[in-house]
Amino acid sequence: MSSGFNRRLASVAPRLLRAIALVIATLAGCIGACRAADVPTPSPEKLERITEFFDNEVATGRIPGAVILIQQHGKPVYLKTFGMRDVTTKAPMTIDTIFALHSMTKPITSVAAMTLIDEGKLSLQDPLSKYIPSFANVQVGIEPPDENSLATLELEPPARPVTIQDLMRHTSGITYEYIGAKWIEQLYSQGHLYDGKFDNREFAERIAKLPLSRQPGTLWRYGHSTDVLGRVIEIVSGKTLYAFEKERVLDPLHMTSTKFVLDTDEERARMAEPLPTDRILLAAEHDRRTHPEWESGGGGLVSTVTDYARFAQMLLNGGEFDGKRYLSPAAFKDMTTDHIGPGSGIARDYFYFPGDGFGYGYGIAVRTDPGNAKPPPAGSIGELKWDSGSGTYFGVDRKLDMIYIMLEQTQKERGRITPAFKKLVYDAFGAN
Repeated sequence: MSSGFNRRLASVAPRLLRAIALVIATLAGCIGACRAADVPTPSPEKLERITEFFDNEVATGRIPGAVILIQQHGKPVYLKTFGMRDVTTKAPMTIDTIFALHSMTKPITSVAAMTLIDEGKLSLQDPLSKYIPSFANVQVGIEPPDENSLATLELEPPARPVTIQDLMRHTSGITYEYIGAKWIEQLYSQGHLYDGKFDNREFAERIAKLPLSRQPGTLWRYGHSTDVLGRVIEIVSGKTLYAFEKERVLDPLHMTSTKFVLDTDEERARMAEPLPTDRILLAAEHDRRTHPEWESGGGGLVSTVTDYARFAQMLLNGGEFDGKRYLSPAAFKDMTTDHIGPGSGIARDYFYFPGDGFGYGYGIAVRTDPGNAKPPPAGSIGELKWDSGSGTYFGVDRKLDMIYIMLEQTQKERGRITPAFKKLVYDAFGAN
């Protein structure tokens, strides 16, 4: 090939590449516009019903306040604050109010773990004992005939080791002290999980001393699995959980108010507080705040609506946000696929919190079918969601190209408010 041809090719190549890039950008814009044109937009009149609902919740004293966001095609279509962030100080609710996420921490920790799986530094099939050797000796509790007594509790070895996948899909047999029978509550109480000062390393060691509530991989059982996963992340990365999440998720997404411990008086003044009568949540918050050294991957983060919206939008985009990819397409698909459905051998019981019509991926619920209720609850097949004991809730609906977030601090009213809120959201889109 002649040097003259090479020079002509070199001069043409940049223009050719720019032209190709322009065509690709134009096609992408057309696809996005077509998708937006095909998707229903919310009715302003029906969005107003959300306002009426939360105005009434605050006026009747059921909740101190809330922040609500609905975002479609990457832009807010509804963003409002209600009531007060603290009824004691009368501080008004604002967009930058900070909320305790409790279990809405789990999706963030799970994404952090998936980045290590993406890189081949962690495998779903790895036994947990590879990282935390104490779990090599864990036993499984056999429910005693009298569930109120530990005197007759028998133990048996696990049929197989607990794996990283078990942690991520809540099939490890690790539970919460308040979930299951009385013998589990007593067992976990005797474990003194929250005594004194402890970090993720110490907490995982305490959990390893307790029997599993079921054989690994046999039952979806909510619990401290994601807390133990947080410790695994620390071991694999060589960093604290917060340092790793800042590096991989929080800082790149500009989630500047999402952290385990608030650093300044200004941040602490922005914190939403439960009503003084919400005793269960007050106790949970007391435990969280009095252990700043414990970076709970299952429930320790605080955040704002704008921070969490960026995380939710990243999920809506299939693991990408603002040109940066956080999860490979394969990792995102795996994370958001039901891993506990028919054929998995995993049972469900009364404590199956994803709910009717939902399966569970890694750290997040995914809707697989309409469910048994007639008419079926609001929502779309394939939607993602999770909530928390503090009343926070979010959903990701790729069919509507939409996310929705409800931030409030209430344990007493969340069971009633969450389905009502979700129905109002989908009613606004004419989806029911």
